[in-house]
Amino acid sequence: MTKVKKAVFPVGGLGTRLLPATKAIPKEMLPIVDKPVIQYAAEEAIAAGIEELILVTGRGKAMIEDHFDESVELDIALDRSGKTNLLEAADAWLPPPGTMAFVRQPKPLGLGHAVLCAERIVGDEPFAVLLDDELIVEGDLLKRLIDVQRETGGNVVAVMEVGAEETSRYGIIDPGNNSDSDVMRVEGVVEKPSVEDAPFRLAPIGRYVLTQDIFAHLSSLPRGAGGEVQLTDALAVAMDDTPLYDYRYDGYRSDCGSPEGIIEANVALGLAQPGIAGCLKDALRHHLDNAL
Repeated sequence: MTKVKKAVFPVGGLGTRLLPATKAIPKEMLPIVDKPVIQYAAEEAIAAGIEELILVTGRGKAMIEDHFDESVELDIALDRSGKTNLLEAADAWLPPPGTMAFVRQPKPLGLGHAVLCAERIVGDEPFAVLLDDELIVEGDLLKRLIDVQRETGGNVVAVMEVGAEETSRYGIIDPGNNSDSDVMRVEGVVEKPSVEDAPFRLAPIGRYVLTQDIFAHLSSLPRGAGGEVQLTDALAVAMDDTPLYDYRYDGYRSDCGSPEGIIEANVALGLAQPGIAGCLKDALRHHLDNAL
C-alpha cells in the first residue's frame, strides 16, 4: 500500500459561528492557551508521519500562511534580548521548507469542495484530511486511521458518539452489526438527519484518511445540505466501489468552531500546563463561587 504522506487542511471557511471575532481574524488563528488552533492540527499531522501539509485557504486567510513562516524581525528581536526559549517556541515546530502548499478555495462551497480543491497537489495517492476546529490533542488518532487504511485499502473516518440533539449538525454513520468494535465497516451515511430520523449517533470528528478515488465522486456530486458539496455524500456514493471504515474515538475532543468550544478547550489545556494551572484553578474557583 502507498504510504500516506500528505494531509489536507480545509481552512477557507468563514467562521460565522465565531463572529464578530472572525470578522478580521481567521478562526484558525484564535488561540488555545499559547498556540492558534491550526498549529495543534499541524503538529498532530507531523507526529503521525505526514510529510506534506496542504492548506486550502480563502480570502482573508493570509495570516495563516504567515504563521507557517519565520518572522525575521521577531527572530532578531528575541535573539538580541536573549529570549532564546521564546525564539525556539516560535520557530522549532515549523515544518521543514518545501513541505507546505497553499491552494485557494474561491468560494466557501463546503468541506467536499475544499478537499476537491487540493486534488492536483494530492495526486494519485491516499491522503489525510484534518479539520483544525476539531481539537484533538491526546493519543495518536491520525496514526491509527492511517494504519487502518493501510490494512483495509478503504476510506477511513474517525467517529464519536454525539448527543441526540446534535445529529442534525453531522453526517451520521450507520455501523451495521459491528457497533461494539473500534473499527467498523460502515453500512451507510445520513447527512445531517433530524433527531427523529437519525438511525445512530456516531458522527465524524474531523479526521479522515481517504483514497484518491474520492475526487471523482466529489467532482460529480450535486450540491447537498446547505447548498454545499458534502464530503459525507461523496463517501456514501463511493461505498459502492470503495469500502468505508470508521474508527471509534473516545478521548478528548473539543469543537473549536464555537465560542463554548474555544472556552472549554482553553480551560482544559490550560489546566494541563503546570505553569498556569494553579492560577487558572484559582480564577475558576473565584468565578464559580460568585456565579449567579
